[in-house]
Amino acid sequence: MSAQQCMKCAAGSYSLGSGVRFDQWDSMPSGFSSLATSLENAPRGEDRLTCNSSSWTPQGNYLESNRDECTVSLIYAVHLKKQGSVSFEYQYPDNNLLFEFFIQNDQCQEMDQSTDAKWLKLTSHGEWATHTVNLKSGTNILYWRTGGVLMGTKVVKPVLLKNIQIEGVAYTSECFLCKPGTFSRVPGSSTCEPCPRDTFSGHGASSCTPCDTSIQYAAEGSAMCKDRPPCSSKDYFQIHTACDNEGKTQVIYTWIEPKICLEAATGAVTLPAGGTREPCPPCNPGFYNNDTATCSPCPPGTFSDGLKACQQCPAGTEPTLGYEYKWWNILPANMKTSCFNVGNSKCDSMNGWEVAGDHVQSGAGSSDNDYLILNIHVPGFKLPTSMSSHSATEFGRVTFEFETSCKADCELYFMMDVNRKSTTVVESWEGTKSRQTYTHVMTKNASVSYTWAFQRTNQPSDLRQHVADVARIYSISVSNAVDGVSSACRACALSTQTSSSTCVPCPPGHYIDALSNQCTECPRNTYLVSHATPGPDACRPCGPASRSDKDHGLCYSDCHFTHTEGNATLTFDFSLMGSVGSLMNGPSFTSKGTKYFHNFNISLCGGQGHLAVCTDNVTDLSLTEHQAEKGEGASAVKTFICQSTIIPASGRSFHTALSSQSINLADTFLGATVSTTLGEIKAAPELFPQTSKKVPDVNFYYKSLETTSSCESGRSAVVTLRCNPEKSSRGELSVPSQCPAGTCDGCTFHFLWESSGACPTCTRRDYHQIEGACKGGHQDLLYVWTEPKLCMGGVTLPEKKSLPCEGMEFWIHLGAGLGAFTAVLLISITCYFWKKNKRLEYKYSRLVMSANKECDMPGADSCAVMEGENEGDIEDEVVYTKPSLLGKLKAIASKGNGEMYENVQLNSSHSKALVWS
Repeated sequence: MSAQQCMKCAAGSYSLGSGVRFDQWDSMPSGFSSLATSLENAPRGEDRLTCNSSSWTPQGNYLESNRDECTVSLIYAVHLKKQGSVSFEYQYPDNNLLFEFFIQNDQCQEMDQSTDAKWLKLTSHGEWATHTVNLKSGTNILYWRTGGVLMGTKVVKPVLLKNIQIEGVAYTSECFLCKPGTFSRVPGSSTCEPCPRDTFSGHGASSCTPCDTSIQYAAEGSAMCKDRPPCSSKDYFQIHTACDNEGKTQVIYTWIEPKICLEAATGAVTLPAGGTREPCPPCNPGFYNNDTATCSPCPPGTFSDGLKACQQCPAGTEPTLGYEYKWWNILPANMKTSCFNVGNSKCDSMNGWEVAGDHVQSGAGSSDNDYLILNIHVPGFKLPTSMSSHSATEFGRVTFEFETSCKADCELYFMMDVNRKSTTVVESWEGTKSRQTYTHVMTKNASVSYTWAFQRTNQPSDLRQHVADVARIYSISVSNAVDGVSSACRACALSTQTSSSTCVPCPPGHYIDALSNQCTECPRNTYLVSHATPGPDACRPCGPASRSDKDHGLCYSDCHFTHTEGNATLTFDFSLMGSVGSLMNGPSFTSKGTKYFHNFNISLCGGQGHLAVCTDNVTDLSLTEHQAEKGEGASAVKTFICQSTIIPASGRSFHTALSSQSINLADTFLGATVSTTLGEIKAAPELFPQTSKKVPDVNFYYKSLETTSSCESGRSAVVTLRCNPEKSSRGELSVPSQCPAGTCDGCTFHFLWESSGACPTCTRRDYHQIEGACKGGHQDLLYVWTEPKLCMGGVTLPEKKSLPCEGMEFWIHLGAGLGAFTAVLLISITCYFWKKNKRLEYKYSRLVMSANKECDMPGADSCAVMEGENEGDIEDEVVYTKPSLLGKLKAIASKGNGEMYENVQLNSSHSKALVWS
């Protein structure tokens, strides 16, 4: 400063000029602070856990983030004199943590930054990635923020930071001394180099001091020498030698390099003698040794079981390509092994895994938290010629048999890297696991690397105390590998030309007939199993109420269902419920108070491309909206039923709701039925409110072919459709109240979908007729739905009908008229007979009176009057006739005096005598 000119730093010191670097993390450097954000959404209560203990922790060579769901920010404020940049190295292997880096100005306003630069991308286990962001002049507040989204008890891999370098600060007025374990030998250095192995240095060293290697040792970058301990069984390991010219191998023991122990010290063990020479294991299938010590792959078009020479495939067959490694004399050419530690480079030159005859096992490493890596690279997949690649849902599968034996908290990871984009953990196993087999299905044709990583403990460690904890892999097989070898031949379809023996591809949905070697289409409503033995059995029938697509690739529901009970047939049309239903249940809270939701997307029918899609916006926020809609990207799950974990933006200091942990719950439709069981899957109607309606619930059964460590047979799901006319056609999804996560055992998921669209189609049985009153000669016929209405769509109510009718007024008028006519008729008849009776009575009385006056009474059988008494009467003739109806009426009318007499008709006659007959 006194000369006002720039001078070179002396040896043993360094300067960045206009920059500053932080590469030593024994303690938190000055200016850095770690702040845990309070969780506003946390439930109230005395037992609520707080985030006071969550922070970024210095670990010597790097900085380690928190492992819980608390949001913790690492903050550093810097004032730049000119435009500059910030760069840092990081490890971000676990998407159960959120990791973002952003910059604010002195007004606490976030600087303009693209989403791609804000959210950091995942790294492979142990891989350091570099991230650089440009800075503007003035005050810049740097934020490294992490927060867990893990909702279980699984241990989270923390984010690691190191080598933070900022350019653009004020020119420095002093040089920084090299930290212990490093040195700079020339003036004007911008960095300090680490001391080589078996040397050490203190502060501001320009060179490193050698250790007394006879009794001391020092790792690379050491600040002091350490005494060599006595050798123990933890300092050596066994290996199998490669086959010699005689076809022999033996077990030998070798010291772990670099060797730091003393054999001559008191209590030290010596290296055990090698084992006896034994015959080498045979070649792996698809290889031959040709009486040499090495195994070579069979030429294309040939096959071998590893014991015999390579042979040509017979006519009508083709070789099955792939790898099948079950003998481990040497590591195969397409596999490699390595070792690394996140905090040091002590094991970088070591083998992570060692071959051991019938298995390959994890190596010793340099410390217990080393990652021991085994990798196999598959450049692509090639389906057998007879199989169509257009409709294949399975391009290949990797299967391996393994076991782990541990006393510490070891973990074995199985990871995959598709097209060299990012490594994702497919499955992991913690602690001791018995010998078992795991299979992963590859659903797209791409270049892929499969990696097995074994770590004895994830706690920072420089010691090797659990070297006996080991992982063993007995066999690894990859089917349909494009550069694979053949261990057998499979039947293929031949051309229709009889003289041709060339294999030809079958159209989608066709299998190979074993007798004719011709392509034969699968029967209707069956699907083709790609890895099954060629033949009719490769076509499996779809489940009840399901059908196959035209390529026989999968089964799906056409949204129609029919149920017959007794004489009644119910027809359902579920297309009214929409192609995809969504349910967000919760909220739920973690032990630290983080609020989260489970979001389920359900594609009921799933045919014609209407599948549900779940995406993660944490692991790859740089995906375009178009890609996300199409379900592209490693973070997208496209299937019948999928689940995502949603963390709302409020209360977490994040600026957008986060979707993560997207998993596939169901990729296969098994069928639909009103029964509560289908195969091995059982519905649980007791978990939902009961219904008394007459319409039965329809259960849709699904299954996922992906197995997990907790669900050995894969996940399954049951969607119960219930008719509820009070709901809309799209309806409402719900999960059991006892199991708010949708599952009670973690493997079988239950959903209730109540909707008016789940009601059967209306038929004529669902309405009845009502007859209206007859008014003005017209009667209305109305049709109404039977209540409660439990149907949708189908037939419509008939229109109101109007029929001619004869109402009550007509009949009343008619009856009154008939009554009046009858009354008049009776009165007339009564009057007539009354008058007639009077005349007869008068005549009879005259007759009796005359007889009494003028003559004696005649005999019993005759009567006479005097001749000439009455001229008119003399001529009357009395004639007796059989009484008629009118006669009987006359008789009734004349009963008043109690006398019974016959009808008498008097006729005029010229006879002079009245005759009684």
